[in-house]
Amino acid sequence: MSSGNQWPADEDKGQLSRLTRKCRDSPFVPVGLAGFTTVVSYGLYKLRHRSDQKMSLHLIHMRVAAQGFVVGAVTIGVLCSMYKDYVRPQFFSVSKK
Repeated sequence: MSSGNQWPADEDKGQLSRLTRKCRDSPFVPVGLAGFTTVVSYGLYKLRHRSDQKMSLHLIHMRVAAQGFVVGAVTIGVLCSMYKDYVRPQFFSVSKK
């Protein structure tokens, strides 16, 4: 068996280590998830004080706001990644690791 097919020992520790590695690789995904959770929590809190607005309309607005936050966070992450990979090395002559 070749040793190139085996996983490194630090990645086999469990779900938490994989989650922290993914968060280091793309930091805007946890930001998007945190924003999604915040928008949904706030929307559920405001569900009690929606006055005469229908529940379905309130839930649609809450869903659109949560999706918008996640899409915005992922878009900013992609733009930052493109800047690091393409723009910065071209103008500032930074070598890749």
